[in-house]
Amino acid sequence: MPTSRRIGIIDIGSNSIRLVIYELHSTLAYRVIGEFKQSARLSQRIGADNTLSYDNIQFIVRILLHFQQITSSYQVTEIRAAATAAIRNAANSMQIIDTFQEHSELKVELLSGEDEARIGFLGMINSLNVEDGLLVDIGGGSTEVSLFRSRKLERSVSFPFGAVNTTARFAAANQSMADLDGIRLMVQQAIANEPWIKEQPGFPMIGLGGTIRSLCKINQKKRKYPLALTHNYSISAEDMDELMSWLPTLSAEKRKKVDGLSKDRYDIIVPGLTILHTLYEACGASHYVISGAGLRDGLFYETYLSGQNPSIDLAERSARNMLDLHSCTPIKHLEQVGSFVNQLFDALQNVHGLEVCYRNCLHTAALLYRIGVSVNYYQFSKHSFYMIANSRLDGLSHRETLLCAAIASFKTKGKTQQIYLQYKEILHESDVDLIVKLGTLLQAAIALDSSETQVFSSISPEVVDDNELRIRVQKKNDPSHEYGEIASLNKDFKKIWGMKLTIHDNEASFSRS
Repeated sequence: MPTSRRIGIIDIGSNSIRLVIYELHSTLAYRVIGEFKQSARLSQRIGADNTLSYDNIQFIVRILLHFQQITSSYQVTEIRAAATAAIRNAANSMQIIDTFQEHSELKVELLSGEDEARIGFLGMINSLNVEDGLLVDIGGGSTEVSLFRSRKLERSVSFPFGAVNTTARFAAANQSMADLDGIRLMVQQAIANEPWIKEQPGFPMIGLGGTIRSLCKINQKKRKYPLALTHNYSISAEDMDELMSWLPTLSAEKRKKVDGLSKDRYDIIVPGLTILHTLYEACGASHYVISGAGLRDGLFYETYLSGQNPSIDLAERSARNMLDLHSCTPIKHLEQVGSFVNQLFDALQNVHGLEVCYRNCLHTAALLYRIGVSVNYYQFSKHSFYMIANSRLDGLSHRETLLCAAIASFKTKGKTQQIYLQYKEILHESDVDLIVKLGTLLQAAIALDSSETQVFSSISPEVVDDNELRIRVQKKNDPSHEYGEIASLNKDFKKIWGMKLTIHDNEASFSRS
């Protein structure tokens, strides 16, 4: 196993204080192994004189000391801690930071609004395959809006309102509704001073933070969405309009019972939603996309992963991260299968006519088809399906993630039909045939290295007379095992692709109809 270290990221936000513990391997593969949260509502604790009192500072110190005990238990060796809007905007912000260091020995960074926007963007852009958009991060005490094009951050602004301090300002005690018109006017006036926000109609709005994650979970519950992933989930304007019409009409007690809404957010969700909805209408966005990666991910990425090769495709980087953490299969075999399946896909391009995104799904499935061995070798394909479907594969949509899982674990059309019925909210009916075709291609690529010894140094597949996929090979060793596997696959291949599969080397040709 590669050597690893454990790193803590502490985010002292305006609504909650969070600790995330990462395990980082020497290969730069990483995973979250612990996450802890304390509700703090710091924006509500700021006094009339715009300061945070001694008692409230000590309240935070106690949380930080508790988090340090947790990091000690996890054997964390490095901690990066940062504070955002509530402390940034307090008149005694430097006193607060100094007290943290005095009592906890933690060096806490005080992020500017510009820092917060930049680091949030860094977390998002390294986990979503999106070229252009408006990024909105609604925190407890501030809202950051950023414009990015061609995956580069161009403009950003930090507004001094978030879900918590807006609730305190506009929502009267024990009332079911906030002053929605007042909130909308506040946001509209802020946007008027930043006209660039309205100059990119049609861009997607990418949302960070607890407000949009909560709205995502509510929407998923209402739809009975079958996949427990929020990252890269899309919400239509119509669905968000429906939430905007419904949630403010509920009493506080009824909001506590809304499926998908956590009880520590029931009182601030409507002001947060109103901020988001007003921004969306003003900029004329196309739809909402939820990013599960934000400030904490950005802090980690900036500190520990900034040396990664930016040219590597997000999905491949994410797949290789999974392999480094979990795979028990020789990487040379997986890379051979990945290379062969790409060549088979390309050779059949005029037959299937599929877009490049399906080639990427197929390649990702090839890299991960044996990932389930890390759970149990026997019936590993079903474990592979679960791990792929329920892991966050950055750069892939939910449908593409399920396609990867189904292709990687493909056995029969009947089992593929069962997968479609379970996930028909996400998959298309036509995806059954797509999975069968690409799954069979993957099986052929696996067969070409079934001994896992790379007996073929290269392959050259081509379609001949529209009824044969001829694969010319350069062999290094005895390929009899590979020939046998291709023979057993040939009947199904011909049924699915309408052509026989043949192998030709410099000594002989082989086929089985």
